[in-house]
Amino acid sequence: MTPGARVQAAIELIGEIESTTTPADDIVGGFFRRHRFAGSKDRAAISEHIYGVLRRRAAIDWYIARVAPGLPASPRNRVLSALALVEGWRAEVIDRACDGDRFRPVPLDRNERALVEALAGKMLEHPEMPLPVRCNYPAWLDPALTRRFGSAIGAEMAAMNGAAPLDLRVNQLKSNRADARKALAAEGVEAVPTTFAPTGLRVYERIPLSTLDVFRSGRVEVQDEGSQLAALLAQAEPGMRVVDFCAGAGGKTLALAAQMKNKGHLVACDISAKRLERSGTRLRRAGISNVERRELTTERDKWVKRHEMSFDRVFVDAPCTGTGTWRRNPDAKWRLGPRDLAELVDLQARILDSAARLAKPGGRVIYATCSLLADENDQQIEGFLATHAEFALMPIGEIWRDTFGRPCPEPGDMLHLTPCRHGTDGFFVAVLVRRAVAEAAAEPLAPATGDRVDAAI
Repeated sequence: MTPGARVQAAIELIGEIESTTTPADDIVGGFFRRHRFAGSKDRAAISEHIYGVLRRRAAIDWYIARVAPGLPASPRNRVLSALALVEGWRAEVIDRACDGDRFRPVPLDRNERALVEALAGKMLEHPEMPLPVRCNYPAWLDPALTRRFGSAIGAEMAAMNGAAPLDLRVNQLKSNRADARKALAAEGVEAVPTTFAPTGLRVYERIPLSTLDVFRSGRVEVQDEGSQLAALLAQAEPGMRVVDFCAGAGGKTLALAAQMKNKGHLVACDISAKRLERSGTRLRRAGISNVERRELTTERDKWVKRHEMSFDRVFVDAPCTGTGTWRRNPDAKWRLGPRDLAELVDLQARILDSAARLAKPGGRVIYATCSLLADENDQQIEGFLATHAEFALMPIGEIWRDTFGRPCPEPGDMLHLTPCRHGTDGFFVAVLVRRAVAEAAAEPLAPATGDRVDAAI
């Protein structure tokens, strides 16, 4: 493909991404599957054009409004601006790429040429930009993110604008980290151990993972290190009864099953039959046989009531805003609105309230999100404990030390991971335990922030 054809493809794909709710990765991946003639350099260039816009959209739109107030922030103008601001293309190079020939963008008009000439050579960040523009996150989230990070907000949000590495989880039913790393090296892939998760390997290059034998044989699965840590902190053991309440396509189900060494009973629940069906392929590839997949009608399905207080571990990977995954899904930040957050917070509370019924006395509820927002994290736990005297918060530092044999990298009783501080996706984990019946009856309800028990339970 010519440079112009790559630019035109990016313009069309940005238009599709902005006009639908389909994730950008799915749209871009579908384009490449339909256009097999596109080589690796073509795919890399088109992806760079697209994600240059998605990651830096606020700054790009600010510049368009500043230097060309009459021009709309259209997919075409955003891509042209990103070529100059993000990728450093000279104005004459952009002009040559847009010559109107087959598969290439139509020639620049006078206003567009003025736009790229005004932007060429400029730094992406400008001192007059407000912080949400400079760091490229939705302005309406600024109060919540500032409360969360304080003076570190600039560094935290800047880390969200970078590309995430590829994290792999080694399937301990079929391999170990050292052998999986050697197998990857034999197929030409350099991987390094993840910092915290003993099951993780990190790859910094683009690789055709689905074609590798180490993946097809089920020895590794794609899973961010933060997600691996959340699953490991459940401390699921062989012989336990465990439920993954919001299982989706099964990423954490696979990790929990491996911890259980295929022994015991693991139920993967979801309200989407399609997501559960997709998990079947992954389960078979991983060699997992102790999982029952169960479709629920709602979070208060009758199945939950029939199985109250019968599980050792209840894993709740709650649906959330996904603010912790913006490195991987930068398009998601621009689709999110205040109403979405309010609806998710309400749904999370309902899910946690219902799922917790499944935990037996002494059993644990692990609540996790890939969100950075206190509304979806700490406040959900505090609200739950305020109305559920039969549960207590277990200090995550003690669970971390018991799981990994070293101090937790974060203070506090709940875990907050971020790309800036830990190199993982943004993740939150809290572990609750159902008290013994006699204990719950004897103890008065303590404030949510102080209602905790020793991790030895």
